[in-house]
Amino acid sequence: MVCQKVLVDEVSGWLRVFADGSVDRTWTGPPQVQFLTEPVAPHDEFIDGVATRDVCANENLRLRIYLPETNPEDSLKLPVILHLHGGGFCISQADWYMYYQMYTKLARSAKAICISVYLRLAPEHRLPAPIIDGFSALLWLRSVAQGDSYEQWLVSHADFNRVFLIGDSSGGNLVHEVAARAGKVDLSPLKLAGGIPIHPGFVRSVRSRSELEQPESPMLTLDMVDKFLSLALPLGSTKDHPITCPMGSGAPSLDTLKLPPFLLCIAEMDMIIDTEMEYYDSMKRAKKDVELLISPGMSHSFYLNKIAVDMDPQTAEQTEALISGIKNFINNH
Repeated sequence: MVCQKVLVDEVSGWLRVFADGSVDRTWTGPPQVQFLTEPVAPHDEFIDGVATRDVCANENLRLRIYLPETNPEDSLKLPVILHLHGGGFCISQADWYMYYQMYTKLARSAKAICISVYLRLAPEHRLPAPIIDGFSALLWLRSVAQGDSYEQWLVSHADFNRVFLIGDSSGGNLVHEVAARAGKVDLSPLKLAGGIPIHPGFVRSVRSRSELEQPESPMLTLDMVDKFLSLALPLGSTKDHPITCPMGSGAPSLDTLKLPPFLLCIAEMDMIIDTEMEYYDSMKRAKKDVELLISPGMSHSFYLNKIAVDMDPQTAEQTEALISGIKNFINNH
């Protein structure tokens, strides 16, 4: 007799959790969207000006590197962008097409090396697991800069004085957390030059006005916010936890943190814009160096939705504006 698995939770077609503790992340939503979640194989040859490879920093940490093509006569080293992917801490991988199509563009446009971390996922690995992964990746970069570890592309091309953190959605939360940890250690000869949280998943236990009034989007629904965080936050925690509410009373005071300059990227129609703006205001009050980039008319993680980028001129225009804003921030730091 075949035993049927007992489904205990499901999140908007993205994820199913079973009573035996197993998790199925097979996409069950509209089939025309599935390509966004499919892995892209690494390629050492340059395709559209970017080559990619996967490397193992250690037995527990895997990274994807995006190297932009450069002129052989150009001896200038390239800034490094350490990417922490989104997915509510529960889904997605560094090699998904949605990230490949965005971060090849950013590497090419900003003339920067992008390194995306394969983060551990909840509920198998609850927070702070992905924070540890992101910080471990930063420490590995330090070891390469010191000469204790070796990665040929980085040794040949990376400017370790200009390392930036970037993260989409829940990855934006990780940018804050990893930067805060980095402020407590000596990273030399590496320098953390900036942090770029894009549409970070900052929320509170009580729904904000924008959560109640803004429309849901393909990349973010109330069901996703609630269920992903219930699966990812430490057991017994609420959305007021410091990882999801770093501007709250339960979090370390922002003015005590040693943070690099930040570029906070926000979408005007994001459901969680109210709490993202609360974070921005709190950072300003704490006298942190934080710039704001707002994408008018856009919703959460719009730039990762390749269908909208290809079919809607406004989404395409705002994606280019976002990339340009990130490029300018990197060039200025």
